[in-house]
Amino acid sequence: MSALEPRDADAAAVVSDSSGPRAADDADGAGPKGSVLDPAHRALSIGIVSVVLLIAFEATAVGTAMPVAARELNGVSLYAFAFSAYFTTSLFGMVLAGQWSDRRGPLAPLTAGISAFAAGLLLSGTAGAMWLFILGRAVQGLGGGLVIVALYVIVGRAYAEHLRPAIMAAFAASWVVPSVVGPLASGTVTEHLGWRWVFLGIPVLVVFPLALALPAIRRTASGPADPDAPVAPWDRRRIRLALGISAGAALLQYGGQELRWFSLLPAAVGIALLVPTVRGLLPHGTWRAARGLPSVVLLRGIAAGAFIAAESFVPLMLVTQRGLSPTLAGLSLALGGLTWALGSYIQARPWTEPYRERLVVLGMALVALAIAVAPSVLITAVPVWVLAAAWAVGCLGMGAVISSTSVLLMKLSAPEEVGANSAALQISDGLSNVLLLAAGGAAFAALGGGAVGHAVTAHASTGSHPLAFAAVFLPMAGVAAVGAWVATRLGPERER
Repeated sequence: MSALEPRDADAAAVVSDSSGPRAADDADGAGPKGSVLDPAHRALSIGIVSVVLLIAFEATAVGTAMPVAARELNGVSLYAFAFSAYFTTSLFGMVLAGQWSDRRGPLAPLTAGISAFAAGLLLSGTAGAMWLFILGRAVQGLGGGLVIVALYVIVGRAYAEHLRPAIMAAFAASWVVPSVVGPLASGTVTEHLGWRWVFLGIPVLVVFPLALALPAIRRTASGPADPDAPVAPWDRRRIRLALGISAGAALLQYGGQELRWFSLLPAAVGIALLVPTVRGLLPHGTWRAARGLPSVVLLRGIAAGAFIAAESFVPLMLVTQRGLSPTLAGLSLALGGLTWALGSYIQARPWTEPYRERLVVLGMALVALAIAVAPSVLITAVPVWVLAAAWAVGCLGMGAVISSTSVLLMKLSAPEEVGANSAALQISDGLSNVLLLAAGGAAFAALGGGAVGHAVTAHASTGSHPLAFAAVFLPMAGVAAVGAWVATRLGPERER
């Protein structure tokens, strides 16, 4: 028997099951076998996890180099657009990758995405003006959007259902070391070699995971889900919706970065664009938490948006209210990377599968608890370690929730829909970050916190009003609590 034959049998089993992706774990009925590091999966697993690792390093490193780059390029006034450009183009890339993967397989969008990601880094790293730097970030965001959705499709096609929690746990673990080492390494490189090398060094490292993963992807996950079915035409309506959601997000971010009356106009136009485009790109029933896939997509946005919006204000609160240095404030969250990986590891254990919905409910409850406890350090009698411990608990919950939503999405998606549904999951994740961070930032500014874009760099002596922080954390805790209810609706409708 050739090495390709077991994979061909799996593919046939997946295609023949119209209710969703299903891998034939074992033809003789002995039960699931193998692991993500067995000979059939080893090269693919190491390759795609290495891609995630490099993306994680980039995401955690560029934030340290960005202020220096903006100052040297005389573009401090455009600083925020270096972040928003990445996000807005990534939304378009997600939708494009979803259609591309479903029509032709994930190999081409993954290759194009990594190429665009590397090209964007090179463009930013060699930029002589801020507008070129921002353009590079936009190209990089397009690549990032293509890559993340293509990776999800690869997991859905190349791994049997019982192996997907493990590979998702590996993705989560790939962020642990970068979250701790990335800022330190970036700061050292920026200080001794210059900020440009933070951007120019990563593209060289992309060669290894590409060389390792591409042959395995071509063998196990290339082509459409059903090779015998006619290739569906491009959905031009979804492409237009993707352009609309990118433009709407850009306008909303621009309006949220300015504390002037005229910023209300672009913000209003952005919202007017977002409402119909989001409704068209997310599964029907998402906003009313319909059971099954719509609730999975909604929960991903609620969890990611509430947690990230709250976490963005934790270092600022510790610096301005408790007098910690930025380094110590960052270290107070370092344990969270480990517990996030632990939560993802727990959900990957076989014994948790029958209790996945309960695990996600518990995870969201831990997230809500952590966010609610965070502002307790505004009381000087409460030691700072209380927040560090609470955030570690919240990250434990997030690790279980985020990985589980990815696993459930693949379980509930037909093979030919994994790309589009993965794009919807990522859109829900990314867009909720912008919306809830904008809402939290507005509340923060309204109660004396100042403009978020400037407040995050404030020195401790410029302390914001404590109520401004409470106005961020407590509503986000409420949003997370709503997520715990949505988590009870992840399964299909039960028969009565």
